[in-house]
Amino acid sequence: MNNEKTIPYKIYLNENEMPKQYYNLRADMKEKPAPLLNPSTLKPMTFEELRGVFCDELVKQELDDTTPYFDIPQEIQDFYKMYRPSPLVRAYCLEEKLQTPAKIYYKFEGNNTSGSHKLNSAIAQAYYAKKQGLKGVTTETGAGQWGTALSMACSYLGLDCDVYMVKVSYEQKPFRREVMRTYGANVTPSPSSTTEVGRRILAEHPGTTGSLGCAISEAVEAAVTREGYRYVLGSVLSQVVLHQSIIGLETKTAMDKFNIVPDIIIGCAGGGSNLGGLIAPFMGEKLRGERDYRFIAVEPASCPSLTRGKYAYDFCDTGKVCPLAKMYTLGSGFIPSANHAGGLRYHGMSSVLSELYDQGMMEARSYEQTEVFKAATQFARVEGILPAPESSHAIKAAVDEAMRCKETGEEKTILFGLTGTGYFDLKAYAQFNEGTMTDYVPGDEELAASFSTLPAVDERK
Repeated sequence: MNNEKTIPYKIYLNENEMPKQYYNLRADMKEKPAPLLNPSTLKPMTFEELRGVFCDELVKQELDDTTPYFDIPQEIQDFYKMYRPSPLVRAYCLEEKLQTPAKIYYKFEGNNTSGSHKLNSAIAQAYYAKKQGLKGVTTETGAGQWGTALSMACSYLGLDCDVYMVKVSYEQKPFRREVMRTYGANVTPSPSSTTEVGRRILAEHPGTTGSLGCAISEAVEAAVTREGYRYVLGSVLSQVVLHQSIIGLETKTAMDKFNIVPDIIIGCAGGGSNLGGLIAPFMGEKLRGERDYRFIAVEPASCPSLTRGKYAYDFCDTGKVCPLAKMYTLGSGFIPSANHAGGLRYHGMSSVLSELYDQGMMEARSYEQTEVFKAATQFARVEGILPAPESSHAIKAAVDEAMRCKETGEEKTILFGLTGTGYFDLKAYAQFNEGTMTDYVPGDEELAASFSTLPAVDERK
């Protein structure tokens, strides 16, 4: 199988081929994502309302759904050159192991200390905070990749960095926590007793393992109650998807160099940043009617916002201090089980991806974590990279699609995003190897109870 290796194992761009602009996918969407709403007035959030929480330039990017390209400041381009361009890899060994006629490629984003794609947006958000003259930023983190990335970016630029880390990940991933502290970040397990909203969540959910929704609430409170601080977010928001478009832009340039056209593009989906970034230029072509692709979002069965959620306005956080976003959601009060894909344990999905999914422009599927780790182990043994639990959801879907090609004889080209490495997730791998890993899928009654708390929003104009 695939003995004629006419395509290199790894395709690298040179520095001159790196993107100089971010691509704003919303500009090509005829039906735009619904606007963020003020939870008090239920009217679209204005620049003035948002700038108290986010940096000014980031607010402008968040609200702009018509400008197709944003220049990447030279300072950010220079930082990117430390670890970008990232390689596009032909998975020859995996293809051979599967004995599939499919051609499999993955864009590897783990070649930096944070071990993931998160640094792409972290440096951009920290840069705009520094440019605005702020003292520091606050944020949340699930599995720890985003917190690690932001702590690196803030250390580089001389900014304070306060990270609220989901409690279950804080306990499961102590070494990830220590990397953040090494870069100077202050790391607090969430929910905590250091904020008003944290104390309230602890009172309502004693012994909770936390969620990204909880951590967001605490980080926002910590930002708005201190002078010279702003809140930054690692996923979900349109500005983050914008920054992560560098992944897809590099990927498409690399594929175009060798006349490679993917049939299927796959990414893991929690809040939507890596998937949105990977598919951006390809989805743009589809929206413009230039070429068709099949897009697949993959999420954990324990937190199935796309596959089992409702498309509705909801709070972005558990403490209900953030704006309302229209998205596929499980309810802001939904606290997922303590699975190991911490970066995918968010109750909602990016408004951009939610709107595309609602339009039928992409598919979604969910997997239980034991089958995901089986695919991760299979990949690690043949491709030589220990993947993050989050990334392994995309691996599982790619393997399934490749095996489907084996059954049908179709020679499809599959592209997936390998968002990061799993070297800080060895406790999870230990459970899998020892046979003690379990699966949890929320029942219909559990989800119905969470849906019942969705805010009532009349969307009629």
